[in-house]
Amino acid sequence: MAEYKLYCFAQSGNAYRAALMLNLIGADWEPVFVDFFKGGVQRTPAFRNEINEMGEAPVLEHNGRKLTQSGVILTYLAKRSGKFQPQGEDEELEALRWIIFDNQKLNGYLGPFRFLKNFAKPAGDPAAMAFLKGRIDGSLGILNKRLEKAPFLLGSKPTIADLSLVGYLYYPAEEFGFDIRKDYPNIGPWLDRIKALPGWKHPYDLMPGHPLPA
Repeated sequence: MAEYKLYCFAQSGNAYRAALMLNLIGADWEPVFVDFFKGGVQRTPAFRNEINEMGEAPVLEHNGRKLTQSGVILTYLAKRSGKFQPQGEDEELEALRWIIFDNQKLNGYLGPFRFLKNFAKPAGDPAAMAFLKGRIDGSLGILNKRLEKAPFLLGSKPTIADLSLVGYLYYPAEEFGFDIRKDYPNIGPWLDRIKALPGWKHPYDLMPGHPLPA
């Protein structure tokens, strides 16, 4: 039996953050498939009562604990492993600042945009999509400018701030309808630096549920 279990599915950038962290630290872990699109298991009373009252993935199960929200999971794994951990109070606060920015702004807009474009039926309203795209462009611009300063968000080494922000950025450009690497010249090399870390895998290779049934 694996030490860690991660409730996840391949299309979730939120779950990818946690799965990628587990792989990069060399954890003994296994995925537990959450059938988000067909079964809607995360919305059932059993899931909410026994797994996560918020009805969401990811959920990390470890030593009797069930941890939810990707930022909490990243923080927990960093403290346990000593890897990708911000050093000192200033770095901890800076990492938290970027994780909150990511969840509220960058991937907080990019995730719903991608869902409405690819998976929602009917697809997202054009006005709503245009609104989200404007917010995405603004947030990507902030990230791109930050990466002018150093190879990673907090300096010379990757931390959980970086692993949070890449959550949706490795999914194919056609799923967004625009090419982040092409449009933001500092983001592509940063993604390549993280991709070069031992243990990196694409979300569609790391988690179950891809491709979706026809």
